[in-house]
Amino acid sequence: MSQAKLKGILFTVVFTTAIYCTFSLNAQSVTSNGQGSIRLNQIGFYPGAAKIAVLTSSNTGKFYIQDNNKKTVYTGELKSSAQLAFSGKLTTIADFSSFKKPGKYTLYVRGVGNSYPFNIKVSVHKNVADATIKAFYFQRASIPLEEKYAGKWNRAEGHPDDKVLVHASAASDKRPGGTVISSPRGWYDAGDYNKYIVNSGITTSTLLSLYEDFPEYMKTVKLNIPESNNQLPDVLDEVLWNLRWMLTMQDPNDGGVYHKLTNPRFDAMIMPDKATAPRYIVQKGTAATLDFAAVMAQASRIFEKFPQQLPGLADSCIKASENAHKWALKNPTVVYDQDAINKQFKPEVVTGAYGDKTFSDEFIWAAAELYVTTGKDEYYNKLNLSGNYKMQVPSWAQVKMLGYYTLAQNSGIHIANHPELQRIKQQLLAYADTLIEGANKNAYKTVMTKSAANFNWGSNSNAANEGILLIKAYKLSHNKKYLDYALSNLDYTLGRNGSGYSYITGYGSKTPMHPHHRPSVADGIIAPIPGLLSGGPNPGMQDGIKVPSIAPDEAFIDDDRSYATNEIAINWNAPMAYLANAIEALQKQLTIK
Repeated sequence: MSQAKLKGILFTVVFTTAIYCTFSLNAQSVTSNGQGSIRLNQIGFYPGAAKIAVLTSSNTGKFYIQDNNKKTVYTGELKSSAQLAFSGKLTTIADFSSFKKPGKYTLYVRGVGNSYPFNIKVSVHKNVADATIKAFYFQRASIPLEEKYAGKWNRAEGHPDDKVLVHASAASDKRPGGTVISSPRGWYDAGDYNKYIVNSGITTSTLLSLYEDFPEYMKTVKLNIPESNNQLPDVLDEVLWNLRWMLTMQDPNDGGVYHKLTNPRFDAMIMPDKATAPRYIVQKGTAATLDFAAVMAQASRIFEKFPQQLPGLADSCIKASENAHKWALKNPTVVYDQDAINKQFKPEVVTGAYGDKTFSDEFIWAAAELYVTTGKDEYYNKLNLSGNYKMQVPSWAQVKMLGYYTLAQNSGIHIANHPELQRIKQQLLAYADTLIEGANKNAYKTVMTKSAANFNWGSNSNAANEGILLIKAYKLSHNKKYLDYALSNLDYTLGRNGSGYSYITGYGSKTPMHPHHRPSVADGIIAPIPGLLSGGPNPGMQDGIKVPSIAPDEAFIDDDRSYATNEIAINWNAPMAYLANAIEALQKQLTIK
């Protein structure tokens, strides 16, 4: 369950005590006092970029950077944070940005100890950046994961989805209830095995945007997936696995799009091939249809650059997009209300709802993508850009910013006809300034730790999405301050934070070992699937699992029952993949003077 789903449903989790006990003895056990109280990016730092560590106590005096032989290679002065942490305590800042020599080091403070080891090197985040995209391969439905691609996490095929039933809520004259359709491929949405158009929308768009914004860099990213030897960038190959599933979710008779493909209820903690409950497509809805329209328009303009590798796909995508948009205009208020549906139709469906009752943002996103792709003013006229939009980073339920990103980045070709598009760029930069204002004063010196409001269900996606917005601001303005603060949120995710975790499985010295993720729980392998972004601190405890601290940035527990803090979700991994890969692509611009 992800925050994205707002499920509010407690369900039984199969929990294997023996495995848990084995996990608790893993190599993450703290072996030095400093490792628990010195918080830094556990992967490392670029030679020329900012390098900051945070002590969770108020210390004075000096800190030391030591090499593998415990030899001191740099000495600096500790400084108190300007503001209290959310816990009410001061932290201490160790800034060693001026130390640039490549190598492997620890940070040492007398009376505290050594930090976790870290590297200083070029392309320091390359492996973790790749892994956050490769994680989507591990989420694939309808395909076995072979050992040569998946390593020890290889598994049998799950959910071929070639015999999916039309649920009574989705019935129509030409597709009555019980009709069997084929809807294979796609990514499992989160820790569960269902597939949701609304959440696939923002996820697929974010990965498409990663390629669209950094095409030359992304052509160099090789992920060791089955399609790696074709003539398409691997990130686009991975996107296609989900995009082709999305195309099957459109009713060819009218252009509307089904909300999700799902079991009636969540599976137990079992492997995908053991989950064999009947699968259904459920009601068409305005949100799903508009999200689909936006993604397909964006995909069309990207895939038209690959006519030989993907003949006809761009045309199919734009046709599907325009048909979906027409359906939404005819059906502008179709809400997916799962409770209401369950009162009327059987079987009851109690998986993730992704319920949304306001569609103005989806209409703007779809119109923006269609306008930029086609150049047709009929779509521009649907944008409704009047008024002062309160800027906020995107989420599955609020996608207007995705449309603004597209308009700001592509407005140059249309600015002569529509000079008002320039205002969107100005609004984005003003919002970016608001995000970074005062970030250097808080206890962890990151944008993420400015506000306690960031720490909700799936909080780590907020850090990643803030980073994306700042990178967009950098690309629009070429002002390096935005890029520097985007890097601070990557540092946050990888260890410079209140819990001391690097939140990406398999990357860092202290990472989540027990994510709420069915394959990672059920496969009998101690290490979880790598490259998955844990949801992160969330004091809400909606799952009833007590967290060790209710300080917003410390409210995290590495427990596979805790879907409120430790689930994974594709719409969280995608912005993390964008942020880490964009930082890698822009690393030469991160050099400080």
